[in-house]
Amino acid sequence: MAHRPENPRPSSSLTRRGALTLAAASALVAAPSAASASAAVGSRHDRRPARLPETVALPDGLRPEGITSGPGTRFYVGSLADGRIVTGDLRREGTSVLLAGATGRQIRGLFRDPRSGLVWAAGNVGAVGHVWAVDGRTGAVVADVVVPGAVFLNDLVVTRRAVWVTDSRLKVDRLTAIRVDRRGQPTGSAPEFLPLTGDWPAGDGTAVNANGIRALADGSLVLNNSATGGLFAVDPRTGVAREIPVVGGPGLTGGDGLVLAGSTLYDVRGSGQAEVSVLRLREGRDGRTAHWHGALTDETLDVPSTATLAGGSLWAVNARFGVASPETASYWVTRLPLRP
Repeated sequence: MAHRPENPRPSSSLTRRGALTLAAASALVAAPSAASASAAVGSRHDRRPARLPETVALPDGLRPEGITSGPGTRFYVGSLADGRIVTGDLRREGTSVLLAGATGRQIRGLFRDPRSGLVWAAGNVGAVGHVWAVDGRTGAVVADVVVPGAVFLNDLVVTRRAVWVTDSRLKVDRLTAIRVDRRGQPTGSAPEFLPLTGDWPAGDGTAVNANGIRALADGSLVLNNSATGGLFAVDPRTGVAREIPVVGGPGLTGGDGLVLAGSTLYDVRGSGQAEVSVLRLREGRDGRTAHWHGALTDETLDVPSTATLAGGSLWAVNARFGVASPETASYWVTRLPLRP
């Protein structure tokens, strides 16, 4: 478990230690609109925009897992407790309910499509897997797609013509595809399935395998595997996975959500329970590699699950898995710099 602050819910003015682990002092990750940050271990993130709080409180008992954002600093967080989606502004305290909760519903992954303004959510109602498209302004459910045979729908990403969803506890791993039109609207067609082959490690139906997912510039999908660790590039036409070798660092094990900004990949908990691993993806003659550029950490991180980019910072939602009395526990989002 990650270190928990003495105050169970950090205030937005909380001073953080801001410790950053580095693989090499010279390694810097380029990211758009990144504020300058000191690379020294133990330094504070003083050069980030002062108007943004260090933490943003979420409702008690929310049991959050997924987070997405846009436009601007508007954010959305889903609940494992009752499947509600709350929304707010990362510049200030306070949230409101976008999608009301429902008995037996759980929401894990979230992804906002800027074309349509739809917030896509993956999860379940009881034992039945669902993917929802929710209007990010009104909370209206535009689509509710039942996924046959789903076991543990986890994370998702929206590409030009499809929503791709990971299912983490299948005996035969696959991705679920839900087709959208060029405006990002659901087409109403049935879900399609893409078996994962190639270098993808075989699952046994018990461990959490395919978890975080994002789309690369060439159309490939990048996934992490929580059970075996590592990163994999998947051809969305064939399902063939190729492992992406990680150069440097302690190795990636147990990653959760992924965030991609250009060639920079953030792997939440990729190298520790209170860390976000930072990697640079590179193309070479021998294929694609991921180069370790350090890990972001903070005293307010408590088992982060997913993250989002907004306002020149990375925002990680703290799922606090294993916390005592999760139905009444405090939860929050932590702001991190874009680079170590």
